[in-house]
Amino acid sequence: MTAPPEDSQDSPAALAEPVERVGRGWTMSLSLANGAIWVGWYGPLQILLASQAKDFAPGSGMSKEAMLAWVTGAGALVSLAANPFFGALSDRTTGRWGRRTPWIVAGAAGGALSLLLLAGAGGVWTMALGWCLVQLTLNSAFAAVTAAVPDRVPRLQRGSVGGWLGAAQILGVVGGTGLATVVGGIGAGYAACAVFTVVGVLPYVLKYPDLRLPATDRPVWSWRSFLAGFWLSPRQYPDLGWAWLTRFLINLSNALVLLYLLYYLRDRLHYDDPGQGVLILTAVNGLTLLATVVVGGVWSDRLGRRKPFVIWSGILMAVATAGLAAWQTWPGAIVAAAVLGIGFGVFTSVDFALMTDVLPKAGDRGKDLGVINVANALPQVAAPALAAPIVTYLGGYRVLYLVAAVVGLAGAVLVGRIRGVD
Repeated sequence: MTAPPEDSQDSPAALAEPVERVGRGWTMSLSLANGAIWVGWYGPLQILLASQAKDFAPGSGMSKEAMLAWVTGAGALVSLAANPFFGALSDRTTGRWGRRTPWIVAGAAGGALSLLLLAGAGGVWTMALGWCLVQLTLNSAFAAVTAAVPDRVPRLQRGSVGGWLGAAQILGVVGGTGLATVVGGIGAGYAACAVFTVVGVLPYVLKYPDLRLPATDRPVWSWRSFLAGFWLSPRQYPDLGWAWLTRFLINLSNALVLLYLLYYLRDRLHYDDPGQGVLILTAVNGLTLLATVVVGGVWSDRLGRRKPFVIWSGILMAVATAGLAAWQTWPGAIVAAAVLGIGFGVFTSVDFALMTDVLPKAGDRGKDLGVINVANALPQVAAPALAAPIVTYLGGYRVLYLVAAVVGLAGAVLVGRIRGVD
């Protein structure tokens, strides 16, 4: 395989459908950048925010569950707007460093500073502010990293590239969880995640210059048209609408599983060291995900088909989630984590390729992928709103995981409504 053109001169290739296969170095560097962003997100989400909520809850008038739900929900609201907004800005960026690179650099640096702010949080308000800033800045970087794929990768290579990005994503989740757990203390955990976030993006931004828009294709700025462009009519683009909905439902199911995992281990399974338990489950999930994420993407590319992979992986995840409700033991949790990893590995790579296949316009790749990525962030808002009353008033963790299984199954079934992709 050959690398993409390594020049940052104005080029029609910035808006053309890519035809030249990208090289392994490009894929690995972009994947490392993606993983670094996920370290910055999931060290806090898996361990650090829950630990801070436990410390800040006494005397605040809120339970630790409610505080965690409120803070993560506020951050998710920021993420909802930030991802498509920065994606649209990167589409229109015309500087010498290209469209995507400036936002990757600024987002990673801003994310690191925001994580350090979280490290010094003294209460729920600074905790919420810091997490909102983390979501704002890291979504800037993530929008640009995601848009680089349809910019540079031909369609029949996107499953395999999506697989490597997915592998980096789960390694970022595991790495962030590990850093937050083993370095010792909340402040040190945030600092370690901040350093990794910055260092991880450097190989890509230093070695692979971005393509720039040719002068004739630079869009004319209008705030009215800019804001109006965020609405993508499901009637006009039905495949995009169904793809968005299915991703939202499956991610909502996954968010319902993950949100209270630390508390599930502590309060329901009475696991001796719930923080270590989360790390073990994340590692098991990561190992099985890694076993399928690249293979699933490559297989999908070779067959030229996307939907069967997404449908069956979604069904498998729903079955595993239902297992958490039926088999509430530590061995049951390990088995569920393993099966979820198998399904989510295939889903991660192939669904990403499917999403890039239904994008309407080359000039709006960043913005449109940002709108699609709302389906990743919106579940973070919806999950606390659903999970907190279910756990507190409507039957506890058994009902929570049954609801999550039904939601995920609905997402898998509705993939069949997408018509323009096999």
